[in-house]
Amino acid sequence: MESNGVVQVLFEEEKTLVRLKIKEPDTEKEKYWPQITTILIANLAGLTEGLHFSWPSPFIVKITQDKENYDISEEQASYFNTITPLAMALCCPIFSKLADRIGRKKTLLLISVPHILAWIIKAFATSVYAFYVARFLTGAANACSFSVLPIYMGEISHPSIRGTWGNALPISMCLGELLINIIGSYFGVQVTSFICLPVCVLFIILFCYCPESPYFYVMKGRYEDAKKSLYYLKRKRNLDNEFAQLKFDVERQLSESSNWSDVFKINSNRRALAAGLFLRFTQQTSGMGVFLVYTQYIFQKSGGNISHETSSIVYFAISLVCYLIALFSIVKRFGRKSCYVVSLTLTTLVLYLMGTYFYLDSHNIVDLSSWKWIPIVSMISHQVFLSFGIAVIPTLMLSELFSASIKAKAMPILMAEFGIGNIIMNTIFYYLNAKVGFYAPFYFFAICCTIAMFIAIYVIPETKGKTLEEIQQLLKRK
Repeated sequence: MESNGVVQVLFEEEKTLVRLKIKEPDTEKEKYWPQITTILIANLAGLTEGLHFSWPSPFIVKITQDKENYDISEEQASYFNTITPLAMALCCPIFSKLADRIGRKKTLLLISVPHILAWIIKAFATSVYAFYVARFLTGAANACSFSVLPIYMGEISHPSIRGTWGNALPISMCLGELLINIIGSYFGVQVTSFICLPVCVLFIILFCYCPESPYFYVMKGRYEDAKKSLYYLKRKRNLDNEFAQLKFDVERQLSESSNWSDVFKINSNRRALAAGLFLRFTQQTSGMGVFLVYTQYIFQKSGGNISHETSSIVYFAISLVCYLIALFSIVKRFGRKSCYVVSLTLTTLVLYLMGTYFYLDSHNIVDLSSWKWIPIVSMISHQVFLSFGIAVIPTLMLSELFSASIKAKAMPILMAEFGIGNIIMNTIFYYLNAKVGFYAPFYFFAICCTIAMFIAIYVIPETKGKTLEEIQQLLKRK
């Protein structure tokens, strides 16, 4: 326990002995491609998350305007965006507990059940309540992927590739968001559902052949299974050193007290939780989640020279390119904290610009007919600045911050906060737009980001290039 200095000294001595047992350097190199392949297959679930998450972007506009097939108002459709995070907050504790009970892999396979049911319900829905059920199922799947997938990716990947491929979830979601806006611009609800459904089936087939996390096997005392998993991921014949270090790290973390109160009482856990809550909350207050589900609605309200369908496709296509650049270059090269602070700063400036444009436009203060390009350029700039910080760093760091003993307790807290924050931000966007003006939500998000810029410097630890055990030791020393 952290408060027990004697136990800590014993673990440090044991760690030294573990290292002394290594008689000679291991010259056989670890293979990274099995880890990368496994991450890509796992993120087929992330792709479906993106398809579901941004489904309201094309279909809020279509459903509310189609009075022949649906009798759904704009206010009723606005709840599509609040039911999903509510379900996420409610279901996250279930999946976090399952991840420690039945394993990360089996829990992730369960994502397909609500995914498939949601597509089927959407395909045949005619009432708003059927869509609400589908959106609730989407939130349940979100709870699983957001709470378990980052943990799984963090535990199967080497530190040298975790900084790059640990961001595969936001990348795959962005691809899904782009695809749903393309498909939804040309097809109706039913055809779109049937087009997207096979992705869930493909995930089930391929992920069945992927390994369970070696961390989970060690937690359960299944050491032979852990060695098999390590061999699959590293493709090395001699894994004695890696297994000894993994076993020591996991057992040391599990030896720490793991009561609910310890999440808040132990300094390292409290720092990790504070950083995680801050990262997830500022992700919401940046407007990222709102813009992803109201994309075509925002472009429609902007009244630019390009159609809202085309604008949304351009928006998500450029977003995907930016995410890929961030994945292979920026985040890999620079520290987590610096990326996040710079991302917050630039995003703040864009939000102030957007708020000012919509304020001038709504009050007819100046003639903006020659400035109609500002909304789409600002939205794209917003996504560019999100791509290397706010959009990717939270998911990456949540796979790194928590010790094995409290992951199952910390993740439900973070996801509940994420879900509640999403509900609040979507509600604020809708009501500020309806009661004050379309410019008001942008000023609100800008002020939130301004405050977050200064807090980030003190709250976010730097985890770049460190193993999961080294990060725990860093949090203890701070």
